[in-house]
Amino acid sequence: MAATWIKALHRSGGSIAAALDRTTDYIANPDKTNGGELIDSFECDPFTAQSEFRLSKRQYEQKTGRDQGKNDVIAYHIRMSFKPGEVTAEQALELGMELASRWTKNKHQFIVAAHTNTNNPHVHIVYNSVNLNCDRKYQDFKRSAIALRRLSDHICLEKGLTVIEKPGLSRGWNRTRHLGADKPLSVRGQLRCLMDSVLPDCKDFDGFIAALKAAGVEIKHGKQLAFRPPGSKKFSRQDTLGDDYSISAIIERISGKRVASPREETVAPLMTRSAPSLFIDIQAKIQEGKGGGYENWARIFNIKQMAKTLVFLRENGLDNYDDLVEKSAAASAEYKSRLCRIKEIEKRLGEISELQKHIGTYGKTREVYKQYLNAKNRADFFEEHRADITLCRAAKKHFDDAGYGRDKRLPTISSLKQEYAVLLAEKRELYSGYRLAKSNMIELLTAKSNTDKILGVDSWTLGRDTSRAGNRRDTRGR
Repeated sequence: MAATWIKALHRSGGSIAAALDRTTDYIANPDKTNGGELIDSFECDPFTAQSEFRLSKRQYEQKTGRDQGKNDVIAYHIRMSFKPGEVTAEQALELGMELASRWTKNKHQFIVAAHTNTNNPHVHIVYNSVNLNCDRKYQDFKRSAIALRRLSDHICLEKGLTVIEKPGLSRGWNRTRHLGADKPLSVRGQLRCLMDSVLPDCKDFDGFIAALKAAGVEIKHGKQLAFRPPGSKKFSRQDTLGDDYSISAIIERISGKRVASPREETVAPLMTRSAPSLFIDIQAKIQEGKGGGYENWARIFNIKQMAKTLVFLRENGLDNYDDLVEKSAAASAEYKSRLCRIKEIEKRLGEISELQKHIGTYGKTREVYKQYLNAKNRADFFEEHRADITLCRAAKKHFDDAGYGRDKRLPTISSLKQEYAVLLAEKRELYSGYRLAKSNMIELLTAKSNTDKILGVDSWTLGRDTSRAGNRRDTRGR
């Protein structure tokens, strides 16, 4: 259950170095990253990233002639925090790397650091606003925080982690804590839970009032009944509790003519995008303190999901359980195959872009580097042409690391552009069916898990062995 946050880093009147150093020093703090072991990066060294960011910024200004001064965005900072106990620090780092890679599409340098100084594992991501070719900058857009959150939720679902259902707008507090199980009930919420818990054992309204008094609720009679639960300082009128808690509604619920509709504060399914939905674990909810009213609603909800599951199976011609298992596995395999190939293509596209950049840089700086090697006073010549010599050395190092030399010649720019175009076309074709394959997989896995419950199969795993895209909850609804 990851919560995300993004912020642009501005120069704000100071130097680029000072702004970057503050952020990178904070996220790479060895006291928070297990001595620096929980740090990773892309296309830069995590301990010299600020210098490499500044170098690409200077190249961008030289190529484009653009300088926005103190309003310039030099980098972006993302935080991704997880529910305590759901992932380890190493897993959080891996998830942060995947989020950064997919968010930047491997077109920007970034560093990722997992922090262990709090109860909830979280990662910090800082990515360069200038792209790898140093000719464009990242263009932020309206509601980018929402898009980031959706991408984070997709990654969590793919890894079998929970996501936050109906996340609200940020009001200055942690979204996970606000919507999670740690959120304290309001006074009215406590009254509703108490009423729900005593209702199943009541035979009439007078017995209902007596049961509330026995539970420690103080009742004040007037034009409207008012209730004060134990530990509260104020009374709450009955007409403020909702339509299901009026006198007439209580009488109808006691007689069985009415079932209370679920409230948002008591119902929080983890997955609602697929149809049908997963069964609710009623026993676990009761142990959390849910009352009899919730149990009645949950039983009806599970019956409806059972009916939806049967309709889904019938509409898709899945009359045989083995066919359902086979199609679920096939859907998971297709989705995983597409996803793996897309990642391979994205990795190769990044390699081609980086190689093109270094080939171009080497062609522009090669003559200066030759003059530097033949210069009588190399120190003075280096100071005069520091940028070009540094770029040429970086290009040569990249060629050496990639294995290019006497036995393997550098490819031409035209051949790289041709390969890039072919891979990009293949990636677009794969993406055209990616979402459909994912939706189909989730629907089949959800239907399979509900079918396993209907048939009494205990060994279902919701596809964790094939796609890891399902919900990790135990759904033993009764």
